[in-house]
Amino acid sequence: MRLPTVRDNNAEELRAFDDVCQRLGGFDEQIVFEWVDGYLTGLAAGPRLPADEDWLAASCGDAFDRAFADPPARTAALRALKTRLAVLREQLDPEALFDTPDALRLNPLMSEWDDASRAAAMAEGDISAEDAANLQTGALWALGVMDCAHAWPELWPAPDVDAEPETAAYYGELWSQVEALAWPADAPELAAHLATMFPDATPDRDDLVTQACFAVQDLRLFWVDHAPRPATRRVEAAPGRNDPCPCGSGKKYKKCHGASGA
Repeated sequence: MRLPTVRDNNAEELRAFDDVCQRLGGFDEQIVFEWVDGYLTGLAAGPRLPADEDWLAASCGDAFDRAFADPPARTAALRALKTRLAVLREQLDPEALFDTPDALRLNPLMSEWDDASRAAAMAEGDISAEDAANLQTGALWALGVMDCAHAWPELWPAPDVDAEPETAAYYGELWSQVEALAWPADAPELAAHLATMFPDATPDRDDLVTQACFAVQDLRLFWVDHAPRPATRRVEAAPGRNDPCPCGSGKKYKKCHGASGA
């Protein structure tokens, strides 16, 4: 079967995105391109997008306003972020995911970490061996995805365990596959996850990244099926023309608030 072509950002778009993330990082060191890409992935996977100003404030605090105080620079920076978000939303298009459930469409932005790159990071900067060990491919990206969902619980409410135990278990399993990328290599939670998800194999980091990407695709479909519904508006029936007017005037409705132009 020939899989459909999936759109991705071009080099110029990625460069603009990286420039914005680097500038934001100058005002908040927690903001790095992997985390931002994870956060935008969380937005793309949700049932609907919050307003631009809302998700900017939730993800960047005041760093965006400080980094891009000049209106033209702000417009260009927001365009770079929204361009990446648009691509992620296309990669997570529900119709395409339903049509090709076995295709990996999501292509996240992650730094590749191995023993050599961790050793280089220790040699080049002020980083401990413990911190270096936690430099795992996809860890910051997974944190960004989870931070996004935690920031918008009203958009993505977790299923009620008592009312929908099977649905809640499935939802939790998908999240565990994303969260596994963020656990340290020696975390007991990760060992338990691997024993459950890969009982007859020894997965490498690429396997975990692939599993997490498929989980996000499945979360996209989950949130489509379980999108919060707007509150039902109750509209009271209008009184009959000869009924007493509900305002208490004592007049018939047709002679009071039901009169033409009232």
